[in-house]
Amino acid sequence: MFAVKCSQATLERTAIITVLLALAIGFVIGRYKARATQYAIQNRGEARLSREVKRRFPPPDYHLLNHITLRLKDGTTQVDHILVSRFGLFVIETKDYKGWIFADAKDRYWTQVLYRSKFRFQNPVRQNYRHVCAVRELLEFLDPDVVHPVVVFAGEAVFRTDVPEGVFTLPKFLAYVENHRTEVMSVNRAQFCVGRLEATRLAITHETDVEHVLELRRQHGIND
Repeated sequence: MFAVKCSQATLERTAIITVLLALAIGFVIGRYKARATQYAIQNRGEARLSREVKRRFPPPDYHLLNHITLRLKDGTTQVDHILVSRFGLFVIETKDYKGWIFADAKDRYWTQVLYRSKFRFQNPVRQNYRHVCAVRELLEFLDPDVVHPVVVFAGEAVFRTDVPEGVFTLPKFLAYVENHRTEVMSVNRAQFCVGRLEATRLAITHETDVEHVLELRRQHGIND
């Protein structure tokens, strides 16, 4: 009986070590793979945000992930950036717009006015909600309040209405992150979060992006 218990304990320890090793590999390899391809995929606003965040908030207290595609039960969701830190985790939707922005947090669409033209675009706060839910589900061991939804307008857009809660210009977003100084997780726990995200995310490829676009078309009932 004692031998059986020892054997079971050994198997459990081996399983735990295997999981931790896989997450560690995901943390290291995923970071290098993402870094090698992210700049070819990012638009100007996303690249600017990445550059400023990395300059202002370096490791080991902060880890920035870009262009993260996660598979869900009903398809995929694609997050522009996730900033993991000891002081919270920020799920970021980035917009690179010019002109005037008319916005209401409750509306399905917002409006951009550029010269004499008007364009509607999906409410990014609602758009980011799906991203936040996916991250909270994947990192279920974190308190939900630790995961902060953020929308950043990194271009030269000017709001002509009240700015909805959780929406920032790039400078104000950097200040928002800076103001979070209460430690909510250790460096090891933050690295564990990064490892799980890297191990779970889909590869940064053209095929992944095409699959995600087709999924968005299906969700919104858009047919060729």
